[in-house]
Order: sequence, then structure tokens, then C-alpha cells
Amino acid sequence: MFEKIMIVLQVFFGLVGLYQLVLSFFGWYRKKESKSHSPQKTFAVIVAAHNEEEVIGALLENLQKMRYPREMYDIFVICDNCTDNTVAITNSFEGVTACVRNNPDKRGKGYALEWMLDKLWKMPKSYDAVVVFDADNLVDVDFLQYMNDDLCNGKQVIQGYLDTKNPNDSWISASNAINYWFCNRLWQLPRYNLGLSNFLGGTGMCFESKLLKEMGWGATSLVEDLEFTVRCIQRNVYPKINFDARVYDEKPLTFKASARQRLRWMQGHFEVTRKYMFPLLKQGIKERSLTKIDAALYVFNSYNFLIGFLLTIIYYINYMLPTDLNLISIYGYLPLWVSIPFSIYGIMQCPLAMYLEKVPWKTYLRLVFYPIFLISWWPITFWAFFTQNNKQWSHTKHTRVVRLEEVQSKQG
Repeated sequence: MFEKIMIVLQVFFGLVGLYQLVLSFFGWYRKKESKSHSPQKTFAVIVAAHNEEEVIGALLENLQKMRYPREMYDIFVICDNCTDNTVAITNSFEGVTACVRNNPDKRGKGYALEWMLDKLWKMPKSYDAVVVFDADNLVDVDFLQYMNDDLCNGKQVIQGYLDTKNPNDSWISASNAINYWFCNRLWQLPRYNLGLSNFLGGTGMCFESKLLKEMGWGATSLVEDLEFTVRCIQRNVYPKINFDARVYDEKPLTFKASARQRLRWMQGHFEVTRKYMFPLLKQGIKERSLTKIDAALYVFNSYNFLIGFLLTIIYYINYMLPTDLNLISIYGYLPLWVSIPFSIYGIMQCPLAMYLEKVPWKTYLRLVFYPIFLISWWPITFWAFFTQNNKQWSHTKHTRVVRLEEVQSKQG
């Protein structure tokens, strides 16, 4: 019986992997964006900050230099449970509003955004859309113009392109950057090209105000971006990515900081999977909606990682130690003309994504360490499964102070 279950699991996860592999082929090209519009939309630009005194100044300088009419956007910084000089630095910038929040019982960006939006709707001035950034970000100066274009074209939720401002600081920051380039090019772009839903990435997000007021934020898990994405898809609102609207995010420098961040993500991912996956899958099947079925599979990735890890361990133990189990790997029965090309393509996906994204060649050297980063996802996911009820938010400290011009010059 156990042997049959293992075969069924192999077939299922093989099909899921094949689906994602085939999907990635549609990321080899980019569809042209729709025509641009003159500035029409007004924006409330919200920056989520918790003890960000070292980096908040660079972002606020950046945001004040956006190539968009200054009277058409206002900047608000959520100084969330700050105990450093974040509030003072924010107040030193003319035209920037520091919104101080103190609630140690409800920590995390999800709660902070819910609080800020409630505050925003009560202000005398109204805005067409809300844009959200993290305090460690840098932003392309045309970002708001791109959001304006998408909103004018009827989009309600838009995700900017998440890039990295410090890819060469360490092997960990480089591995994170490679992971983002891969996801942008071979996960997000194929879905955009095929008319499926894209997924929010936590920062560089734009929301139509009318939609936010109707839905409410309501996303307070450790992965508020994924949770809100799913809530949108359930309402037939499909977020889209804008590849030209670049946001440069700071990646952790050490393995410990990265592991802690990824553990938090996976804990939240398991919660969202448990809460939304089956209802979304059921809805997709009932409505014959490939978009919703695809989204359900995307949400399932936490269990995909977990069960893939367990299957690997079981087969490794069975191979190394004598047991009474008769476990076979069905992948060993695939003809070479199938298994070899797909294996090669699977290995080459990351360098291919980097090539398509025109990443500087010296960054390719960091690919040597990337397999270590990938393998580390397995124990992190395993531990996250058993600690998924731990909803305590943990802060990732940001210290990398660079300016937008430096980042763009290094990218060539």
C-alpha cells in the first residue's frame, strides 16, 4: 500500500513540475505594454517602516524625485512601533507625513497597512490609488507613471518588477537576487503573457482605492501579499505585473538573516494554503477557470516543497539502507530522449532567466553557490510546517544605504 502511495505522489508531483516547466517557455518573450497616458491618477504613496533609520532617508529622497507631477502624489510613512530615529528622519523631509503607530500586540506589515488605510480613508483628501513600498527600497523614477498607465487601462491591482539593490554584497544576497530574476522571468512573466493572474510581492504594489475600500485590506498573515492576491482572484480581480516599473529591494547579507526571513514567509504560506487553496481550487473547477486553478497550484507550493523534501529523504534512506520496502522511482523509467532534455532545461532555467533579464556577467559566478541556497529551502520549509501556528512577525534589519543612480549604473 505504501509503495502505491509513493508512486501516486511521484506521478502527481511530476505533473505539477511538468506544468511549471512548460509554463516557463512562455517567459522567453515579452508582450508589449499598452499605450501610455498623460498623468491622470492621484496616489497615496505609503512606506512601511519599522526601525529603518539607516535606509529610510535614501528612499524618501528617491520618492521626492519621481517623474510625476508632485501635486498628484503624497508620501506617508507608517512608523510602526519604532524605537529609533525613523520618525525624526521622516519629519525632516518636507512634504512627507509620518504616521506613528504603536501596537506591540499586532505587529507586522499586514496590521500596519490595515491601520494606515483606515486612517487614509478618513482624511479630507482622496486618492485614486494607493502604492506601497518597504523602507529599504529604491524606486524607478517613472514608477508612478507606469502605474498611472495601467490604472487608465483598467487594471485595479498592479505589481512592479522586484529587482535587487545589493546583489553582489554576499553569496546570500546574490542567491536571493537570482531567485527573484528567475521568478520574475519564468514564473510571473509567463502568467502575464498567457493572461493568468500575477502575484503580489510585498512591495512595489499599487491598488485602486475604490477596490481597497470595497474589499478592505483584511490580509494580516505573515504573507499579506499572497493572502491579498488570493482574495483578489476569488473576486475575479487579477493582479498584473509591470516589468518596466522597477523596485530595488535590499536582500539579507547572511544565511541566518535569510533563513529567518524565509522561515517567516513559509510559515505564512502554510497558513494561506490551509485557508484558501481548496476553496480556490473548487471555485476554479466549478467555473472552469484556468486562472483560479493555476493560482491554487501556486498557493500549493508550500506543500510542494515540503512533500518533495520528504520524498527525497525517504528514497535516499531506502537506497542507502536495507529495508523491506519495494520503492521504485518512476522517473528512472522515462526514456532518455525525454528525461535528458528536461533535466538540462531544469538546470539551465536560472542562467537562462539571468540572460533574458540582461544581468551583468560577473553575477553568473554566483551561480556556484545557488544550489546551496536552493537546498536550504527544504529544512526551512520542514521547520515552517511544524511552526506554522507561530504568527509572530520578525523584523529583517536593513543597513545597505545606496542611491538609485548607483544601482542603475552597476546594472549598465
